[in-house]
Amino acid sequence: MRTTKMLKKNYEFRNVLTKGICFSGNFINAFIIKNNKDYNELGLAISTKVGKAYQRNKIKRLIRENYKEIELEIIKGYSIVFLVRKNIDINKINYINIKKDIIKIFNNSKLIKVD
Repeated sequence: MRTTKMLKKNYEFRNVLTKGICFSGNFINAFIIKNNKDYNELGLAISTKVGKAYQRNKIKRLIRENYKEIELEIIKGYSIVFLVRKNIDINKINYINIKKDIIKIFNNSKLIKVD
């Protein structure tokens, strides 16, 4: 991720989750808040109730890969936290479903640059 930094601290996640605006997809939710910086910050949060560790790590890799593909089209200056829904079927999550959700979220939040 070229122009994006990862959120790592608990207070950074808490700030985005409490003050940010929620946008929903079928499998993931995103909380987005303006951060007044010249880069984006990305955070991934998946509950341990979602599945085993290897399944949660696979979902994180899929989200990061999809974000990386459209990263250059996203307007800079926002903090984004992706949350995976708890009540979903793990076996239905794949690359294409995550991609549809991420594009839907960014279109609804109007963060994709329109040229």
